[in-house]
Amino acid sequence: MDERIFSIWVYLAQTPLLWLTATIAIYRVMTLISRRLGSPPLLNPVLLAIIAIVSILLLTNTPYATYFDGAQFVHFLLGPATVALAIPLYESERTLRRIFWPALAGLLVGSATGISAAVLAGRLVGLSEQTLRSLAPKSITTPIAMGIAEQLGGLPSLTAVIVIVTGMVGALFGWELLSFFGVRDDGERGFALGLASHGLGTARSLQFSSEAGALAGLAMGLNGATTSLLAPLLARWLGL
Repeated sequence: MDERIFSIWVYLAQTPLLWLTATIAIYRVMTLISRRLGSPPLLNPVLLAIIAIVSILLLTNTPYATYFDGAQFVHFLLGPATVALAIPLYESERTLRRIFWPALAGLLVGSATGISAAVLAGRLVGLSEQTLRSLAPKSITTPIAMGIAEQLGGLPSLTAVIVIVTGMVGALFGWELLSFFGVRDDGERGFALGLASHGLGTARSLQFSSEAGALAGLAMGLNGATTSLLAPLLARWLGL
């Protein structure tokens, strides 16, 4: 058995499959740990997996490009995984019909508030104009946010970091914060998390129910389109 495990390790170490296998295994382990401890917000498996993988890369002096050679397969599957959210979305058709107009209003208000609050808070603490432009699309998924930031004159690389941090904060505290303020419906909480915390918020919502995950995925997608339209208009209104 030991020789078999060693031969598998030698094979993986010589191919990009090493980091793909490590990514999947680490996430699986972190998921089991989180569930065993009752899935507390601070032990979100996505966050734990990110910390573990970054730590391993730093300890082994592995360049990110080397890691991505293997992990790009996971990156590729983000597209099909996003499309697969259509399944629970279809199953929640009645809920969607019921909340269509409130959801549309929430989408517009949430998108505008996310952009404006980020810029105004950044200006209050004296951030540079370029940083403010990078901060504006913080609540949408990374590829769209980077494109918007570039159009606004911001730094796409800085935007990517801000987007990830925003998603982590939302995934860690969003669900419980909504509960604290009296929002109890899974669909409403999921929609709010997807709107404010994009993919990580959607992943967190899926841990609670398929309805929450479906509406979070819907909000994430619609907010990307809405923010791409609102951001240039609000940027001018905010003096950027």
